[in-house]
Amino acid sequence: MAITDAQIEHALELFSSVGDITTRKMFGGVGLYSHGTIFSVIMSDGTIRLKGTGPMVDRYDALGMQKWVYQRPGQKQSAMPYWALTDDQLDDPDATSALAQEALAHL
Repeated sequence: MAITDAQIEHALELFSSVGDITTRKMFGGVGLYSHGTIFSVIMSDGTIRLKGTGPMVDRYDALGMQKWVYQRPGQKQSAMPYWALTDDQLDDPDATSALAQEALAHL
């Protein structure tokens, strides 16, 4: 399924306080960048995920965010450093922008 303009607008609203956000289509989804650093992706199914490294891994887990894990046929399971936003986060631009800014500090 293709990402709609409305889905991109929603993500931009969620991260409105992050600043200097650009988008780039990639692999059926959309990457969100701040000052040239990718910090989030919108998956082809519309799921919005935040990138996480270092201390953000434990922070995301504590917030109940689900890590992106996938498995190709005949191969072992793989994980990517992205966690899905929770329903609460999808409804709270202030908290979600703050979380994204915290994540960017560790990228």
